[in-house]
Amino acid sequence: MEIRVRRLILVAALMFFCCQAFAQPYKRLTVNDFKGAPSNNGDGAIAYTNCTIEYSYTARPEKDYYVLTFYIKLIMNSDRSWMNLSKIGSREMLEEILKHEQGHYNISYMEQQELLRTVGRTVFRSDYHRVADNIFDRIEAKYKQLNQNYDTDTQNSTNRVQQHSWDAYFQQRLNYMPIAKN
Repeated sequence: MEIRVRRLILVAALMFFCCQAFAQPYKRLTVNDFKGAPSNNGDGAIAYTNCTIEYSYTARPEKDYYVLTFYIKLIMNSDRSWMNLSKIGSREMLEEILKHEQGHYNISYMEQQELLRTVGRTVFRSDYHRVADNIFDRIEAKYKQLNQNYDTDTQNSTNRVQQHSWDAYFQQRLNYMPIAKN
């Protein structure tokens, strides 16, 4: 039993030291986050949220593994995000649009947090490049699909029943999601 406990402690310590990650806190969107020029592509969109997740890492070899330090940054690209205020007729409509756009940010935030948690519990070996790329590609594809499902289900916020359902989903996920440590 003592050997088993020591082994668990060793594995936990190895995972802690083989990977460090840095991120920033959650953000609540405001009108000021939408500084880009509204699109005139004829799709009828009232707002667009552009978030990017940038990542990089450094690797340092240890005995039979690599210590990776990740920098996973969620960027709200205000200059590429826009809101066509001329199409927003009331304060209530503005709040609904902001709530929908917050959903897009929430999806990006959940992606960032899942990336941080996943790399934080991964032991990296000599193939760390391939493993890290696979983690990022897999998680990015998952949240890209979630973003598409969100817009389809809510009909870009016009289906209020579905929007309410997604709002409850986001609230649940954000309330109970383990936040990755910086």
